[in-house]
Amino acid sequence: MRILQKETAAVVVDMQERLLPHIHDSKKITGNCLKLVEGLQILSVPITVTQQYTKGLGPTDPVLAEKFTEFSYIEKTAFSCFEEPLFREKISGLDRKNIILCGIESHVCVLQSCLDLIDGGFQPVVVEDCISSRNPHDKLIAIERMRQEGARITTLESLLFELTRYAGNDQFRSISRLVK
Repeated sequence: MRILQKETAAVVVDMQERLLPHIHDSKKITGNCLKLVEGLQILSVPITVTQQYTKGLGPTDPVLAEKFTEFSYIEKTAFSCFEEPLFREKISGLDRKNIILCGIESHVCVLQSCLDLIDGGFQPVVVEDCISSRNPHDKLIAIERMRQEGARITTLESLLFELTRYAGNDQFRSISRLVK
């Protein structure tokens, strides 16, 4: 199964400023998510951002929000993005089978969103170096569970080059500069 640009959309799950300081390797995960978002924008992959209970967890990390020319997000209180009707409507309307997942926390919102996406007929693509939890063990178990349930697990660099597909063009050069 190849992950093709025209069949793919992405979701940034709950990268919120009050939760991030408590996340294992938060600076690394944030940096990787920034690269992922920039790479997906170069490749014209649609990106949806969610926020979990903004009143309590604050807004999306400002550095990440600044990557979007017109930043918007979908508010949710359910852990799974897919339980929010506006999210389901937006994702379904994109007509893309592959849904890239990045964000936090691996074992709660990312995991439950992944499971519901599978149940909804989508193919989740979890970017391992763009997700985290407070406890690294929780991330490890969540990745194993997602894999068992049918999610594709990949890395930032591998995914961006798979979506790019060919060398020798402007997209390839931009992606190469981004991941170095």
